[in-house]
Amino acid sequence: MGDTRPMFGLGVPNGGDFADPRRIAELATEAEAAGWDGFFLWDHVIRRPPWKEMIDPWVTLAAVAVATEEMIIGPMVTPLARRRTSVLARETATLDVLSNGRLRLGVGLGAPDDEFTRFGESADPKLRAQILDESLDLLELLWSGQTVNFAGKHVMADGVQFQPRPIHGRVPIWVAGGWPGGAPFRRAARFDGVWPIAKVGGHLSIEEFAACINAVNEYRERAGRLDSDFDSIFTGCTPSPDDSASLDSINRLTDVGMTWWIESLDVPEIPFEEHRARVQAGPPR
Repeated sequence: MGDTRPMFGLGVPNGGDFADPRRIAELATEAEAAGWDGFFLWDHVIRRPPWKEMIDPWVTLAAVAVATEEMIIGPMVTPLARRRTSVLARETATLDVLSNGRLRLGVGLGAPDDEFTRFGESADPKLRAQILDESLDLLELLWSGQTVNFAGKHVMADGVQFQPRPIHGRVPIWVAGGWPGGAPFRRAARFDGVWPIAKVGGHLSIEEFAACINAVNEYRERAGRLDSDFDSIFTGCTPSPDDSASLDSINRLTDVGMTWWIESLDVPEIPFEEHRARVQAGPPR
């Protein structure tokens, strides 16, 4: 691997074989011992039929926080359009305090659509984007610890003050979105990281990822934020820590701006114990 080492995290489903908070906490302990830098849990409430067991990501992440000491943790990603901002502000601050400042908050529009429609909520992407933007604005105000008055079209707060604050004053926010696209990446440029996802399924190519990072950096430059810390996240799979083809791809991705490689455990046909063995073998090296 080159001179610049990215961070290596795990992208962990919250359903199917992973739908057991005790199993997830044990896996997180093993991941930290094996040298992984991050442990990121999905935030889904259902998967399409046939229905699978699912567990709540926030309760489970609390168990992960207690079971680990150094790994970055977080939900990847939370759709703010189906979350009450007041509740999310409490959850994030509490989890950040519990983990001693190790939380990252991944956000996006959410998918699939029926996680909204089956519960009588709109899946309209423009509406979800409006709620997401307002919720992010309110969330940062609530994290400030100051008295907040906020009147958006979809969310509001009337003279409230939230304590405790996150350990470092706020929780870094990573924004996910389908590439190619515009709005999610302009949104990401306002915050702390970008997680591009292929609109057509699968994983982005290195060239597509590079194009995305270049576009986001242009937005960041216009916003005067190029000097701020910023993460660029890529999702993929490696068969082993020392697979030469994987290491070559990781080096090339790092050269174009990747700061986090997220090892996806979303391969349902692979038994849990095989996923566990891959985690125990450690990150690419």
